[in-house]
Amino acid sequence: MDLFSDLKKAKRGAIAKTISIFENDEKESRKLIKKIYKSSGKSMIIGITGPAGTGKSSLINRMAIQLKKFGMKPAVLAIDPTSHVSGGAILGDRVRMTESTDFGTYIRSIPSRGATGAVSRSIRNSVRVLEYAGFDPIIIESVGAGQTEIGISNIADITIVMFNPHTGDSIQTIKAGITEIGDIYIVNKSDLDGASQLFQSVQEFIGNTEKKSLILKMSSKTGDGVPEFLTKLKKLMIKKKKDKKLLEKQKLTNELDDIIFNNINKKVAETLLSSKSYSLYLKKVQAKTIDPFEAADNISKSILK
Repeated sequence: MDLFSDLKKAKRGAIAKTISIFENDEKESRKLIKKIYKSSGKSMIIGITGPAGTGKSSLINRMAIQLKKFGMKPAVLAIDPTSHVSGGAILGDRVRMTESTDFGTYIRSIPSRGATGAVSRSIRNSVRVLEYAGFDPIIIESVGAGQTEIGISNIADITIVMFNPHTGDSIQTIKAGITEIGDIYIVNKSDLDGASQLFQSVQEFIGNTEKKSLILKMSSKTGDGVPEFLTKLKKLMIKKKKDKKLLEKQKLTNELDDIIFNNINKKVAETLLSSKSYSLYLKKVQAKTIDPFEAADNISKSILK
C-alpha cells in the first residue's frame, strides 16, 4: 500500500502504522519526517491536563462531538502511563470516549514511557501524522503527573488545566507553578461538595495573573457549564489561529532545543562510559581526595575541548 496516499485519506490503519513507526523505529522515523514535515504546523493543538480523576476524558468526549458539529475534524492523543507488563498504553481513556469515537473522532492512546519535563518526541511526531491526515484540532490529554503538564504547554496552542474538589492536592498543584501554563482553568464536577470553595481558590491564585486566563466551573458529567465552555473555547481558537505562525515558531524553538540537548546528553553519556579520565576522577571523589564539583569541572573541560 502507498502509506502516504492512505494517510492523506485519513485511513485509520495507515495512521496507526505511521504513529507506531515513530514510537518504535528511529531509522524509519527519520525517513517519514522528511515526507510530512513541510505540511505540519497548521492544525490547532489543544492540550488538556490536570491531576488524575478530574474528568478530562469525559470532557474531551463532549468536546469532540461538539467540535465535529462546528464542522471541524478533531482527533485525540491520550498520553497514558506505560503499562509495566507490555510497555503499551493503558486504554481506559478510549472507554470513556466511545461516544465521540462513534462520531468519527480518531483516538490514539500513547504510552508516556516515563517522559518527565517534556512530552516525548513521539507525541510531537504523532501530532504531525494527524495533521498530515487532515485532522484539526488535535487534542492532547496528558497523564497529569509531574512535569508532563509543563511539557504539554510547550506543544499546545491552547492549554486547559482541570481540577476537581475531590483531588486533595489541587491547591498545592496550583501553588506549584501551574498558574503560568493555562489559557483556560476548569473546576470540574461542580455538583460535588467543595466545588465553589475550590473555584474561589483558583480565582485567587490565577485570576490576577498577566495572562488573563479564563476560569470556569462546570460538570462534564451532567453537562452544566459545558456549552459556555465550548463557546469560549471556539472564540479562543479563532483568536489563536491568527497568532498561529508566531506560536509555531516558539514551539519549534522548544523542539529544536530539546533535540539538541537530548543529542548532547546521549553523546556525553557515551563518552563518559569509555572515559579513563571519568573513572580516575570518580575514584578520587570516592576516596574524598577531591570534591565532586572540582572533579566535574575537570571532566567537563576534557569533554568540551
